[in-house]
Amino acid sequence: MAPYLVRRPLLAVPALALLAGALSPVTVSAAEPGAQGVAERRAASSIQHTSWSRGRDWRAGTMRGVRTAKGSLLLKKPRTGKLHGRAYQAGSWTSPWASPGFGATELIPSWEAVTTGDSVVKFAVRARTADGRTSSWDSMAEWALDNPAVRRQSLASQSDDLGRVNVDTWVAAAPVTQWQVRVTLYRSATTKPLVRVDRVGAVASAIAPRGSTPTSAPGPAAGTVLDVPTYSQMTHSGHYPQWGGGGEAWCSPTSTAMVLGHYGLQPGPFPAVTAGHADPQVDHTARLVYDHRYGGTGNWAFNTAYAATLTTGDAYVTRLRNLREAEDYIVAGVPLVISVAFGARQLTGAPISSSNGHLLVVVGFEADGDVVVNDPAGATNGAVRRVYDRDQLEDIWINASGGTTYVINR
Repeated sequence: MAPYLVRRPLLAVPALALLAGALSPVTVSAAEPGAQGVAERRAASSIQHTSWSRGRDWRAGTMRGVRTAKGSLLLKKPRTGKLHGRAYQAGSWTSPWASPGFGATELIPSWEAVTTGDSVVKFAVRARTADGRTSSWDSMAEWALDNPAVRRQSLASQSDDLGRVNVDTWVAAAPVTQWQVRVTLYRSATTKPLVRVDRVGAVASAIAPRGSTPTSAPGPAAGTVLDVPTYSQMTHSGHYPQWGGGGEAWCSPTSTAMVLGHYGLQPGPFPAVTAGHADPQVDHTARLVYDHRYGGTGNWAFNTAYAATLTTGDAYVTRLRNLREAEDYIVAGVPLVISVAFGARQLTGAPISSSNGHLLVVVGFEADGDVVVNDPAGATNGAVRRVYDRDQLEDIWINASGGTTYVINR
């Protein structure tokens, strides 16, 4: 069977480590050992999630034409800027240099922002090596929730001698020891709509050799299953080609919609979705996470950025090093969307035989530690709930995407 959701050519991303704990993204140090046996194998792996979301955080960076208010960034005395040949009022914020404490090989930015009317936020990153070489500013995305004048899109064609952009990930050509993010806010000079940034950050990761991942031991979530609604991506086959066409292409928005449904968010109405569609919240999510440059709904940061517009908590992309760390979120009532890839006979009981890029929702754990999931590839809503072998799922998650996870916390 052809793989479902070709999100992008997968890198040989190995197991990574992350210091788990708080559900909100904060500046953390390089990861410490987790389950017994994992630290030894992954001694060369590290991850650090750094984000800025408070007034004192913003003031630590460089502000041009922006101000802080109630923990957010807003335009103040903006300059005139151009985007796609059109004049806008614009202002920018540049973060301090973040130092993860190891040589990072990937950055995955994510953010929480509000855009109304003709406004847009642009994100760029750059990095520096231990010997002092600094990359160019590489633009990652132009993001707006729903702005017909500026299409939401990744900016994935750039590369320089230190790194390149691959849809939602900045990939270093050689390890980097520092990085920055720059946020530029744009709004129509005529209507002056609200545009605001509430949080921005990135996960910096160091890549270790790919290999078999030791299975983590079951923890406190054993026997806990969250009440997360089941939606099938397959029942949307052929829906809205302009947003990816549904079916096999919609595992990410379907998974995001299930988590939002768990919190009672997205109740509708959905005016852009044809009346009579089953589970119209899935189509609605696909519309608002679609990446017009990439041509798909699987952009990791676009999914969490959309979710952040509905939650009062945090929504961000991170990486976890094993399912034991995922259990802490389940105990806290937070289902997780995880990115996996697998070949034939690598995931017993899966509704599809293989995939080179697929997302599903971890909703709980059985008493023996096996994983209860909502797999949107199920043919019907009733076929979405599955139980997967802990060892198999952990392997195809950690070794395929480095444990990439959407955390959406109400």
